[in-house]
Amino acid sequence: MDPDSARPPVKIVGVRFTKGGRTYLFDARNVPDVKSKDNVIVETVRGWQLGEVVQVTDASKLQNESELKRIDRIATDKDIEVYEGWHAREEEVTKQAKRRAEELRLNQVKIVGTEYSFDGSRVSILFSTDSDEKVDLKSLRSDMQRVLHPALVELRSVGPRDVAKIIGGIGACGLEKRCCTGFLNDFSSISIKMAKEQGISLSPTEITGMCGRLRCCLIYEYETYQELRKGLPKRGKRILTPFGEGKVIDVSPLHGTFRIDIPEVGIKDYRREDLLSEYEVGGQSAKPEPVLETAQSDFPESGVTLVRIEPQRPRPPSNDQRKPASENNNGKNRNSRRSRFNRRGGPRKPADHANSES
Repeated sequence: MDPDSARPPVKIVGVRFTKGGRTYLFDARNVPDVKSKDNVIVETVRGWQLGEVVQVTDASKLQNESELKRIDRIATDKDIEVYEGWHAREEEVTKQAKRRAEELRLNQVKIVGTEYSFDGSRVSILFSTDSDEKVDLKSLRSDMQRVLHPALVELRSVGPRDVAKIIGGIGACGLEKRCCTGFLNDFSSISIKMAKEQGISLSPTEITGMCGRLRCCLIYEYETYQELRKGLPKRGKRILTPFGEGKVIDVSPLHGTFRIDIPEVGIKDYRREDLLSEYEVGGQSAKPEPVLETAQSDFPESGVTLVRIEPQRPRPPSNDQRKPASENNNGKNRNSRRSRFNRRGGPRKPADHANSES
């Protein structure tokens, strides 16, 4: 009999410890009956925790499932009662930590919240600071350790986005809950490029959230705009049209159109399909296909043929231009200049006619 067939199948589940928090994977072979929305007891780096199963994953998709920690058991009603008892004390501990921080004059430190472990053996006090300098919190930790003994006190720093997630509130767009509090499990990297790609105003009030950082929603449609912008010219590029050369002043990726300002003609709207394979004056082609020297216009009302204009390149200097000025003039300029000035740099005095006659 194959010994591997006797082992229970590996079952991987995703566990979340806080509402809207990050999901962590655990090995559930000890509890094969576990299913979604069950409360389980697991051991983490911060002690024993009670979490909720939010997903069940196929173990065959994971490469190192042996490194995952195993679920201890499914939580009972008594386990949930114990956890809720410790959870009810978190608000009071947060107030105590805030008062003690004020007494120690830690004005740059903001106490955000408190998290108890499942059995109450550990307590994490969450804080944030606006200063980039390192803050000495030894006194605060030692004082809270005496108050909360025998629990082990840990001071954990969190970022501005985590602060907004914990505090909650109305979103900048008017939603009843902020995205981070409502459904975001993890924070993605946001850049100013995402706002530019979507044509959003770069005003701080338009692109920053309540946390003071770039809004998380800037990434929601970023990939869609990137896909729609393919084949469209960039703003400020100069391209050829049946009416002559023009400059792109606006681009609408959602409609697949762009506007060109053509001298002596005005502003005209074009579609993505109206572009030839190479449209930038003196630039690289947008498509790899060769360009026809003369192409029939797609605009029948114009009756104008579209001809590609090659940019004029400066001619290389001739052999005479490459030589120094002294060689081109055979030294005449240099000699004539010396004839007008003496060695000391002053003008030469006129010759004495009396002496010359003698």
